[in-house]
Amino acid sequence: MIPAAFEYTRPSSVDGAVQALAEGGEDAKILAGGQSLIPMLRLRFAAPSVLVDLGGVGGMRDIHDDGEHIVVGAMATHHDVMSNQLIREHAPLIAQATATVADRQVRHLGTFGGSLAHADPAGDLPGVASALDATFEVAGPSGRRMVSASEFFVDYLTTAMEPDELLVAVHIPKLTGWGTHYEKFNRVAQAWALVGVAAAVRRSNGTITEARVALTNMGTTPVRAHGVEEALADAPADEGTLRDAAARAAEGTSPTSDLSASADYRAHLATVLTRRALHAAGGL
Repeated sequence: MIPAAFEYTRPSSVDGAVQALAEGGEDAKILAGGQSLIPMLRLRFAAPSVLVDLGGVGGMRDIHDDGEHIVVGAMATHHDVMSNQLIREHAPLIAQATATVADRQVRHLGTFGGSLAHADPAGDLPGVASALDATFEVAGPSGRRMVSASEFFVDYLTTAMEPDELLVAVHIPKLTGWGTHYEKFNRVAQAWALVGVAAAVRRSNGTITEARVALTNMGTTPVRAHGVEEALADAPADEGTLRDAAARAAEGTSPTSDLSASADYRAHLATVLTRRALHAAGGL
């Protein structure tokens, strides 16, 4: 299909992009990599009055170390992220999850920030950002503000950003020395995850001292598996611990039933995949 008519602008700065969004009103849309938006435009699920292309904004693909965090520019592509040495060293969970996104073509065009701002609960990166306690740097007419991952994802395809705000960068705490793993199940290659699990585990002297676990596609937003995390805290790093902790994966979730899977099946997958992810992250 052919998209509805819209105005197009390509600002050269963050301030220019914010101004263009403000002038475009609530019907303005941001174009980053376009891998989610362009299909929606073609199907007329989205009909913006103005399309603000961030491709001309300098510096938004940068990835750098600011001491306690790795700062990833929102326009960094999936390929940029998964191949970056800082990410591989200090936030390997992101590289692991990004490597499973769609196919090579999408990974070279789609952007890290675009995937997060799209806020699809079946997307791989929102759950990872939640597990890592990432912080989102958002720019708007009043300046910049920081939003925690727990507050950023509000509902299905909905974030805490206002219509005249845009995502500039994501600040990711370093988890150097942690074991991490992203496990997901999909029916066919390149499809959205029926369920995914992002896990990070810190061990010391045979004990799991801390764990972070978040679930993909088990609700309208990414879900932190707090029951799993509580069961793992200061527990022996053994098979029994992982089995008992994984059994709590579906607590507090609200999976949907659709043509791909029932809610009960997704709850079952959450348990199975959590155990696999913890096993890999824990090095057992």
